[in-house]
Amino acid sequence: MKNRLTLSSIRLLSLSLVLSLGLSSFTSIVEPNDEPNKINWLTVEEAQALAEENPKKVIMDVYTDWCGWCKKMDKTTFADEKVVEYVNENFYAVKLKADSNDKVVFKGQEFSKGELARALRVTGYPTIVFFDESFGRFQPVSGFRPAEDFLKLLEAFNQAEMSE
Repeated sequence: MKNRLTLSSIRLLSLSLVLSLGLSSFTSIVEPNDEPNKINWLTVEEAQALAEENPKKVIMDVYTDWCGWCKKMDKTTFADEKVVEYVNENFYAVKLKADSNDKVVFKGQEFSKGELARALRVTGYPTIVFFDESFGRFQPVSGFRPAEDFLKLLEAFNQAEMSE
């Protein structure tokens, strides 16, 4: 009987330990963490509304869930401290999932996200589409860019006047 009680105690202790570990990892998932700042991604509609009130150039990350280079760009380039700071200070940033049939309103017209990507001449992923402050002119730039290269591209675009 004494051994059985000890065995029961051990099982109870093990169960308590498993539960407490499980809850602590659940808590760390639910509670905010101390991750570095992130790019303030907006919807197409949000960026258009903000640009009307306070004009800024816009970058649009056109991606798909199945694109490995898109995921790498999210994890590296878009997580880089300097890129995050520069984008958030100088641009409105939009994420557009190109393989989605969800509807968006762009410049008064309704499109699926895939239709909008095609209308913006996106032919591969990832593609960053650069827009002027009024969404009047745009330039797609395809392919993965490491943080340092992307930052140079952002700086050049921010200083340039877009030609028609």
